[in-house]
Amino acid sequence: MSEYLLEMKNIKKVFPGVLALNGVDLHVRPGEIHALIGENGAGKSTLMKCIAGIYRPTSGEIIFDGTVQGAYNPSEALAMGISMIHQELSPVLHRPIMENVWLGREPLSRFGLIDHKKMHAQTKEVLKEIELEEDPASLMASLTVAKMQMVEIAKAVSYNSKLIIMDEPTSSLTEKEIKQLFTIMRKLKSQGKSIIFISHKLDEIYEITDCVTVYRDGNFIGSEKTANLKVDKLINMMVGRDVKEMFPKTPCPIGEVKLEVKNLSNRKYFKDVSFTVRRGEILGVAGLVGAGRTEVVETIFAMRPRTSGEVFIDGKKIDIKSPADAIKNGMAWLTEDRRGSGIFPMLAVRLNIAIATIPKFLNWMGIIKETQLNKSCADFVKKIQVKTPSLDQHVENLSGGNQQKVLVARWLMTNPDILFVDEPTRGIDVGTKSEIHRLISNLAGEGKSIVMISSELPEVMGMSDRIMVMHQGKVTGIVENTKDLTQEELMSYATNTVAEYKKSKGGK
Repeated sequence: MSEYLLEMKNIKKVFPGVLALNGVDLHVRPGEIHALIGENGAGKSTLMKCIAGIYRPTSGEIIFDGTVQGAYNPSEALAMGISMIHQELSPVLHRPIMENVWLGREPLSRFGLIDHKKMHAQTKEVLKEIELEEDPASLMASLTVAKMQMVEIAKAVSYNSKLIIMDEPTSSLTEKEIKQLFTIMRKLKSQGKSIIFISHKLDEIYEITDCVTVYRDGNFIGSEKTANLKVDKLINMMVGRDVKEMFPKTPCPIGEVKLEVKNLSNRKYFKDVSFTVRRGEILGVAGLVGAGRTEVVETIFAMRPRTSGEVFIDGKKIDIKSPADAIKNGMAWLTEDRRGSGIFPMLAVRLNIAIATIPKFLNWMGIIKETQLNKSCADFVKKIQVKTPSLDQHVENLSGGNQQKVLVARWLMTNPDILFVDEPTRGIDVGTKSEIHRLISNLAGEGKSIVMISSELPEVMGMSDRIMVMHQGKVTGIVENTKDLTQEELMSYATNTVAEYKKSKGGK
């Protein structure tokens, strides 16, 4: 018998104009948690889709459970014992949790009808296994992104697969939920199941995995036991260079107040939120999932109803009744949910970039001036270094990091004065993170006012001039001195235990 559950040999995958995988290898043992890492565009997700039967390799050999596999589809992959949790969630939002978990394999009664009672009971058991206390009959649309991710994990566990692929499973999870996930992963490992774990968070790689395989630009770079791999070597393998400036915050002059929010409330999510942002300033917004950070921005953009509160720009009160009003007033918003409310997957890169500014590219007859549009898009692609074979490439074919850059280009084309960025580097590799951070810092240097929401404490601390912290819909503090701030102190604000923290430090 082979020592490996999965062997992939010399796998090549070619898309029109793109060599996504250039003869790569992967070997995964039974009962192993195996990390796949590399920059966005390295080919990780493409390789996983080949394993899951979504893509058919152009050439190469896949051996699973000792058998050489021919062409197979996702249903056949599931039957073989391979399940996958995708990076981009695609739930059926207006159906219950239980229907999402058992979609396509619903339990039937003796009359051949769906047995909803049995489905409810089975779902409850699966959710209990991952410690998710939700009613199986609840609609997926009622859940947070983090809880939708946990439902996807429950669905993968329910297949009882030999190999589970987890593509960025922790990107939307709280620290507590990540610990729950790791407990589940260790339990699955103890049962002899194998897990392929894709993550850009190096601390997670070192905490949970046994082995690491690195890819770069569609090429196999190397594979080693995690315990034998030092961090600096791992980063060098990933990016081909040393990344010394992860948070390249450029000092720049801070001007007068550009945006002021007074006592903003949304009856369901938050109450009496007040803050200011000055020209050239990066205001970080920290807090645990469910604190109401994203909902504040959505309310400012009139995507959620405002119970009370006022918004001022340059000291003048403005009434925003729609996202279009927000854009007209010089605001832009980089959403946290790249696929759900950001990109248009089936549209070309150029249309994804230009879609918020289409009117300025129309002639007097309402026809798009293609030459002008293409030139503007090409300028931003070059400026932000979006890796794409052409402006006509469907944006869904780009890596997650390059999709994020396309969204940044879209909003920069509106020439905003105030830019809200929500989890700007979620699911993005180390090298691209540094590029996005540098871009945000440069925008502040140009006098833009930046509001940056982030769940990553090192990011919000490393990039912000001031930090507003929220807990369960309320602002627990605005930290002016970020230089001497520790993660422990910031977390005390996020958990509303700052008084206890200061007492433990002698009242300092």
